[in-house]
Amino acid sequence: MRHGKKINHLGRTASHRRALLSNMASSLILEKRITTTVAKAKALRKYVEPLLTKSKSDTTHSRRTVFSYLQNKDSVKELFSTVASKIAERAGGYTRIIKMGDVRLGDNAEMCLIELVDFNTLYTKDGVATKAKTRRSRKSGKKEEGAEGKAAAEPKAEAKKEKPAAKVKKAPAKKTDKKK
Repeated sequence: MRHGKKINHLGRTASHRRALLSNMASSLILEKRITTTVAKAKALRKYVEPLLTKSKSDTTHSRRTVFSYLQNKDSVKELFSTVASKIAERAGGYTRIIKMGDVRLGDNAEMCLIELVDFNTLYTKDGVATKAKTRRSRKSGKKEEGAEGKAAAEPKAEAKKEKPAAKVKKAPAKKTDKKK
């Protein structure tokens, strides 16, 4: 049984796995997109997303913490300068895994593409990310209306009265056409 076994060891010792994930995370930060196996990509996502979250606060402590994981000055510099500014408003989910459907020739391993979400321009309009509209329930609209008072409700009622009046004028014109 696999109870409580969340870490995929990837068939490596702890030090080898740590070095592998560190190198892959550095490559992902520098290149913004890498091709790897699905198992390694899932392990990398768990490794790199906390580092991306930590990069949002540019302090000496957070830089040193991230450097202890990555062991690469260039990737730390890139992370805190370019990547952190792009992911500043995102609450999480900084990476995307896209399965490619083909397999590696040697061992038949499933291959995939792991990328930083905010650096993919295919899903954005003209290369600029469009901010998604948040869904709001009807209840919040009723609360706002009640808080504004009756003054806000009166213009809405006047607008509703004008719309049916326009429909009434059109209706008799249609009836006269049918009689002729």
